[in-house]
Amino acid sequence: MDEYRVDFHIHTTASDGEATPTEIVKRAKELEYDIIAITDHDNTDGLMEAEIAGQAVELKVIPGIEIAVVTEEGNGLHMLGYNIDRNNPELVAFLSRMIENRKARNVELFRVLQDMGYDISEKDIEIGKNDFIGKPLIARAMVKKGYIKNFNDAFGRDILGSSQCRAIKKVKPLASEAIDVILKAGGTPVLAHPIQTRGIGRTGSEEFFENIDKIIRRLKTQGLKGLECFHPDQNFEQSMKFVEIAEKYHLHITRGSDFHGKDFADAERTANEEGRK
Repeated sequence: MDEYRVDFHIHTTASDGEATPTEIVKRAKELEYDIIAITDHDNTDGLMEAEIAGQAVELKVIPGIEIAVVTEEGNGLHMLGYNIDRNNPELVAFLSRMIENRKARNVELFRVLQDMGYDISEKDIEIGKNDFIGKPLIARAMVKKGYIKNFNDAFGRDILGSSQCRAIKKVKPLASEAIDVILKAGGTPVLAHPIQTRGIGRTGSEEFFENIDKIIRRLKTQGLKGLECFHPDQNFEQSMKFVEIAEKYHLHITRGSDFHGKDFADAERTANEEGRK
């Protein structure tokens, strides 16, 4: 069988990544990737640029997206969509609603941070090619203003990980709704980084895998087509368990680095890339 170097989970400045779509594509070509997918959060604004850059350097770029969703039971998940038509009317309307939900969340989040003593607002955020503001961008702004030394410090229990900030939640669509929208846009819905699912048992435990199996089984009936079996947060043993589940439910097996950084050469390896130079 032919072997391809792929990465189906990459973020750019169109959401909370640090590299532009063009920078990602050029670096991926230099690193000899065969196929990549741009999957920014809740928007498709970087796809045209990425596709044009891909044509220029002869690299296949899959138009994608990542949507934060919730199950009927309240479990938070992330749904990836591949080969979507970014101009599909239903997708456009759906994403417009997501943008408004995020903006409403951010208003409350900035208010709470101000109450906590952090003088930070929308004007302090380095926004990319659109008005997207996510928590990673807020964290970077806090580093720049000197409130914290390291990016990850923002997510501790005293700041974004505090009960006050965690109580402010973005309104999320049901997983079934996101799957339906992706399918109607001609895309392939894939469950992202399943190991990150919370509230179903200790991560990686037997209980965890029994419950994630049930969730995936239900999502399959709702139209799920794939599972991100290889992700930096999933070790080899966990990845193989997800491969078993994917095969059990006849789902596509995907691999993604979930890259958010500046230099794509720094993308984290996954279990199926062990030993690759």
